[in-house]
Amino acid sequence: MREYLTGLLAPREPNRTITCLAGAEPVAGAGKPGVQRLQFFLSESPWEAEQINDRRLELLRKEPATAPHDGGVIVIDDSGDRKDGTATANVGRQWLGRYGKTDNGIVTVTTVWTDGRVYYPLHATPCTPAHHSARGRSDPAFRTKPQLAAALAARGKEAGFSCRAVVADYAY
Repeated sequence: MREYLTGLLAPREPNRTITCLAGAEPVAGAGKPGVQRLQFFLSESPWEAEQINDRRLELLRKEPATAPHDGGVIVIDDSGDRKDGTATANVGRQWLGRYGKTDNGIVTVTTVWTDGRVYYPLHATPCTPAHHSARGRSDPAFRTKPQLAAALAARGKEAGFSCRAVVADYAY
């Protein structure tokens, strides 16, 4: 897990392959022990992302330097990346703000807590395009980006991240 987190936080280019995360050369380093350990960790470990995130947030709440207070804000944003094909969950033609156009990709809606001094992510959820739902936009399970964002902001407040405001860009 240490190698995984170190790789994610390292100041590298956007190329986040498993070999790069483990500090090895792409392709040529795939058989190195660090890469193999990381691959095993990611594919075989019985970890639950939500439980790990809940624990991370608990630790942030307890630490005086990062504890939330009423003067902070919850920031809503989304990020989209191009993605070819249709086999990956939540992929489809949707607005990718980073590219300024609608394209085939995946979008994640996120919340962050900040007070201008500290800044850390709270929650994230993928935005599933309407065509993945049985009845499209009329499907009761379908959620727009603003609906997902509102649910994440409420979840952050329920998790103990008090704030003076919830802020977002004009799209929300």
